[in-house]
Amino acid sequence: MTDLDTRAAPPRAPLLRRAAPALLGCAAVRALGLVVLAVWSAARGKSAYTLLTARWDSLWYTRVAELGYGYEVRLPNGDVHSNLAFFPLLPWLERLLHAVLPLSYADAGFVVSVLASLAAACGIFAVADRVYGARAGVCAVLLWAVLPVGIVQSMAYSESLFTALAAWSLYALLTGRWITAGVLAALAGLTRPVGAAVVAAVWVAGVISFVRDRSAMRRPSAHGDRRAPAHPPSAPEGSHAPAHTPGASQVTHTPAPTTGAEAPSRTSCPQVAVVTQASALRRALGMLIAPLGAAGYVLWVGRRTGKGLFGYLDIQAGWRNGFDGGYAFARFVAAKFTSFPSALAGVGLIVGVALLLWLYLTGVRRRQPVELLVYTGVVLALALCASSYFGSKPRLLVPAFPVLLPLACALARLRTSRSVLVTALLAVASAIYGAFWLNGSGPP
Repeated sequence: MTDLDTRAAPPRAPLLRRAAPALLGCAAVRALGLVVLAVWSAARGKSAYTLLTARWDSLWYTRVAELGYGYEVRLPNGDVHSNLAFFPLLPWLERLLHAVLPLSYADAGFVVSVLASLAAACGIFAVADRVYGARAGVCAVLLWAVLPVGIVQSMAYSESLFTALAAWSLYALLTGRWITAGVLAALAGLTRPVGAAVVAAVWVAGVISFVRDRSAMRRPSAHGDRRAPAHPPSAPEGSHAPAHTPGASQVTHTPAPTTGAEAPSRTSCPQVAVVTQASALRRALGMLIAPLGAAGYVLWVGRRTGKGLFGYLDIQAGWRNGFDGGYAFARFVAAKFTSFPSALAGVGLIVGVALLLWLYLTGVRRRQPVELLVYTGVVLALALCASSYFGSKPRLLVPAFPVLLPLACALARLRTSRSVLVTALLAVASAIYGAFWLNGSGPP
């Protein structure tokens, strides 16, 4: 036997160490955005910190943290804007930090957002590294950081917090940690309505995994033992061994065929059955936990308003939010072609939507893990098919990070100098646009 045969593969570095370049890059992009915003705001006589922590939805979140639910605004046209539309996890964290640290609720919201953006970057790296490798992971994080509306990642909003929870829940699914995935999905469901996308990913992955396990147990083994599973059971909860997950696109190593003497005996089947049952129990528990956050809040709102399951829908209707399959958005885009200047914006919107759909279909063609495809599909559908707040759609798409993976792979294939140059140019453009955006119309 040669040295090559006996040499063990070197262990991979810890995840945080592998993610360090991505985290440093993300922090640099966010710092650049904040510096440009501060300079731009000062030139216009505005406070950059106020724009980040005390405008638009940030005010609604801090009011929930300080005063609780029950505040509403009645508009002249009869619409009622209730703070019940805002999910509670971010206000809970703001209240917690305010209680333990000398921070205002707005300060606490900013701290949560900054820390959550780094946690999201690490989660995005973990997912991309698992599927495509570390270099693509770094590129995915940087592309997410330099999104045109990336400045929202530094605002006292819930996008960064939700993206962090969603990314780590998806990573838990990819590594077979079902209970962890379910808990994080439940927390994501307490953060934003789009938490349904994470729950859908957990449920679809779980159902597919159950079906595969059932089919494997029924399939005869090579030695005629119908009780032996066709593939090893998933890794135990919390272990570091990669688990077989639905749609996972990582390289697997097929063990060498065993001889008759090495074949597993029938006495090992009860042990395998126990492990398989334990894995199935964890999977079922994770699936049961996943919807508890969103379902619990929606049911609580229904009870508080006295309207049952439709209570939260009525709250959203007061904000003129709804789901119409994209009809209102299509009319909004079509209305842009009534004059020449606005027609350019209409063309830009069509190109942007087409690019998103093309990137998603590219992920389908490249056989991304089903968890990512389900999550991304639901996020895109909820964002693009909502019937109001069309200017919010770029911001609502921030959590759809898996759609960036084809671009990340393309960027990773470039020479390092070129990829750095492309990322730097995008970071500058994003910082300038973010400063212009928040000093102008800003988030609706």
